[in-house]
Amino acid sequence: MPIALRPALPSDIDALWALRTVAVRVSCATHYAPEQIALWTATPVPASYAAMLAAGDGIVALQDGAIAGYAMLDADKQEVDAVFVDPARGGLGIGKRLLAALEQLARGRGIERLHLSASLNAEPFYRAAGFVALREEAYAHPSGISLASVAMEKELTPA
Repeated sequence: MPIALRPALPSDIDALWALRTVAVRVSCATHYAPEQIALWTATPVPASYAAMLAAGDGIVALQDGAIAGYAMLDADKQEVDAVFVDPARGGLGIGKRLLAALEQLARGRGIERLHLSASLNAEPFYRAAGFVALREEAYAHPSGISLASVAMEKELTPA
């Protein structure tokens, strides 16, 4: 089934957050303790999501009319805020398409270098997309827990 990309809309927030919650519960279970995942997924949608979507900094992947994944750019921080794919649709290249579209969006915003904090399970995905690991770090999650992660960056070539 073909994948279509479109800008994420403020009305998508609840669906995006639900997809993110499922993705974290399934995809991160191999690298994080159940207690961490429970706290991680219990957090509400960050207030910053509405602003990022209003600014046009979110992208949704649709497959067969359903949201199959999404990506968010925090242009102010020059950071990949999120790339999540429905675990039932993993391995179809949706994440790669979303990340490539997000990089194009960042270039259009004049961003020359993207940063992110990769979960341990996502680090190989970002490395394959050309991101370079800078250091291992403890990500201070809004829930109050500390998550092992990898700080990464990628220099964006001009379009």
